[in-house]
Order: sequence, then C-alpha cells, then structure tokens
Amino acid sequence: MDIPYRQIRAAYTDDSITVYQAYDPAIAAPAVAAQRFVPPFKRDRMTWIKPSFLWMTYRCGWATKPGQTRVLAIDITRDGFAWALAHSCPSHPDDGMDRATWRRRLRESPVRIQWDPERDPRHDALPYRSIQVGLSGEAVTRYLDEWITSITDVTGRVHEIGRALRDGRDVTGMLPPERPYPVDPA
Repeated sequence: MDIPYRQIRAAYTDDSITVYQAYDPAIAAPAVAAQRFVPPFKRDRMTWIKPSFLWMTYRCGWATKPGQTRVLAIDITRDGFAWALAHSCPSHPDDGMDRATWRRRLRESPVRIQWDPERDPRHDALPYRSIQVGLSGEAVTRYLDEWITSITDVTGRVHEIGRALRDGRDVTGMLPPERPYPVDPA
C-alpha cells in the first residue's frame, strides 16, 4: 500500500468527520450527557482533536493514562473541519518556510497543525504521518458552539480492542473504518 507521508485519514460521512479526544471522567461524562462540552471543560485552553483512532489510543495508552481515561468520538461538521484547516499554521515551520513569516502566521492563527507518526494497533510508529489539530481562541468557540454534532463515549470499545491485542488477537476488524479524507488543496 502506497500511503503519502502526510495524509488525513478519518471516519467520515458526507456531512461530518469523527475526531477523538481523551479526558478525565469529570469532563467526559458531562460532555456526553449534554452532547457538548460544558464546565469543567475550559474554553480558554488549546484543545487538540485527532481524526486517527489509533493515534488517540497511543496518546492515551488505551485509556489508561491519568486524565485521559475516557475516550470520546466527536462528530463535527465537515465545514467546521475545513474552516480549521483553512485557518491553521503548522506547529513547526516546514522546510524552506521563511521563519519570520511562519512566526507571524503562528501568532495570528487560531489553529495549529501537527503531523506525528501514525501508529499501528501495537502503537509502533508507521512510516507516514497522522494529523493532530490544535484549536484555540475563535476556533475553540466555533468547535464548541457550531461544529459538534454528537459526542459518543467509546472508552468501552477502546478497552475491548486493547484486551484483544493483549490476548494476541487480530483487531483489524474492530477498528473504525478510516479512509483518506478529501481536502481542498488550497
């Protein structure tokens, strides 16, 4: 399989894309109940969304790391995701990017893009990257008030897949079906 070095892969429909976040139960439970993030979630902090299920499970250690024991699948509008990408800046300058221009753009952009090694089910790094999207300021407000269409607690599924891996089973069929996500080249 020939996978580009940087490619957004996600579960999505015609109208929405699924992103993942892991939280403490004190934030996750009220969010699921309200179907939106409510206090104690803090709007003034950067929040990172991840379209890759396996990268999320890597980040939270199969929902075992302190403060990350509940994994949420958040469906957001594709229009919202497109807005985030259009208003983003890479966390680090790309090769050949003018540093002064990058620094200015970083200060002005409400969205950070980071490309980290994608992971396989055993969390070994793969030779291609997965996108992480950091939202701050206006982007957080839009995310919380406009883009979210549903929030589902998938912690049970995360634990089930983690157990299956420990038992030596093939978990391929248990994973969410992620495929290349189409983006406007601009």
